[in-house]
Amino acid sequence: MDHTNALIPKNIPIRFLAAGEILLRLTPPDHETIQEASGFTANYGGSEANVAVSLSNLGIDSSFFSVVPDNVLGKSAVRMLRSNHVNCSPMILSTPSETPSHRLGCYYFENGYDIRPGRVVYDRKNSAFTEYPLTDINLENLLEGYTWLHLSGITPALNKSTRQFTLDCLKTARKMGISISFDGNFRSTLWTFQEARDFCTDCLPYVDVLFGIEPYHLWKNEACQEEGDLKDTLPPDPSLKEQEKIFLEFVRRYPNLKCIARHVRTSYSSSKNSLKAYMWYQGQTFESPLYTFHILDRIGGGDAFAAGLLYGIMKDFSPEDMLSFAVAASVLKHTMHGDGNILDDISLIKELAQMKFDVNR
Repeated sequence: MDHTNALIPKNIPIRFLAAGEILLRLTPPDHETIQEASGFTANYGGSEANVAVSLSNLGIDSSFFSVVPDNVLGKSAVRMLRSNHVNCSPMILSTPSETPSHRLGCYYFENGYDIRPGRVVYDRKNSAFTEYPLTDINLENLLEGYTWLHLSGITPALNKSTRQFTLDCLKTARKMGISISFDGNFRSTLWTFQEARDFCTDCLPYVDVLFGIEPYHLWKNEACQEEGDLKDTLPPDPSLKEQEKIFLEFVRRYPNLKCIARHVRTSYSSSKNSLKAYMWYQGQTFESPLYTFHILDRIGGGDAFAAGLLYGIMKDFSPEDMLSFAVAASVLKHTMHGDGNILDDISLIKELAQMKFDVNR
């Protein structure tokens, strides 16, 4: 790696922090619909927490910041994180006076099957994370000692307070010299695509590693936005040349970006998908192998990809190995229940990255 543009300073231990909302996830068993379910499997997850869990299982010193109610549900979420070696000392367990509704956000996941698509139903309004006065937090104290901050576009979608918190975190981390990764993670049930593009575009000047090319504005002509966005004509499965054009335009407009990566999904059904990925890094665009696989649980696949890529950066992989490792980590997550990629077998991910599928004996 060319350390003139390095994301990880030499001789400084990596200390990773992700910030966002952790949720209780309730899933009907055996691909049942929510309507027919008589019981639910309980897990905990959330995009930023999933990345911290994945990296921690891979051996990275990872911490997580969120606000959860000081009750049995909030403590159970913390216990799950700690069981995966995630440091939870930054987390706030709020009191009823601080967060009057005093509840942990929740979502229901209906796992799709064959031609029936999956479905997420959120129940996170007035959660402790959204009610807590996040703007009162001393962010320099929160971020002190960390070398990496990871955020996503889900948090700012929740309300004005979380929106301001996200932007303040980005600005403070940039001022403190902390490497920053950001995943746009658009959720149509939380805000509109236009709202997401407006806000997430404001985040771009502070980001080092960007996941996904949406939701951001990349106008063909800033002076005449009616001409449209460059990305709007990009096909669902772009060629390397088509994808590189978009990457290079991002970098031209935001020279602070050191890496941009996205995965491209082809859905043959809810049960069978293909994945590959593109990445711009150190002046070149790379394309991963294509994986076709059957799905046990789709949730968290993008977070596993993000964690895999960050791990590759932190461990100084070659760009080709970095991207293959990230896609392989994502594919493996699709074969496991729950939100998090709870996998500490690095050799297994590397073997899949090399397209090795044989039984280990």
